[in-house]
Amino acid sequence: MIMPEQVWLAVEPVDMRMGIDGLSLRIQQLLGCSPCDGTAYAFCNLQGNRVKLVVWDGTGVWLCVRRLHQGRFSWPKPGSTTCTLSATEWQWLTKGIDWRRLHAKAPAEWRV
Repeated sequence: MIMPEQVWLAVEPVDMRMGIDGLSLRIQQLLGCSPCDGTAYAFCNLQGNRVKLVVWDGTGVWLCVRRLHQGRFSWPKPGSTTCTLSATEWQWLTKGIDWRRLHAKAPAEWRV
């Protein structure tokens, strides 16, 4: 599978029983995008321990699933429709690490 440079996170949780067709329909209706535009779209369940990724590679659609046995994925809070991650941030997220820490600023009182 070819991983795009950007991953769009659908912020609202989805039913993980959805397959390629259901998730593609959500991409079209909620995000106003084409699921075949080469972008990766990720969806999370309500519990935050499962993620599905839909991505078009030019010849077909990939549907990948990741489940954490402990903990939760660091997912944006509902309020906006999507959030965009870089490839590095996506790698952190899929490992169960808070990807927002990648760009965290040092505390003001911290000195070297």
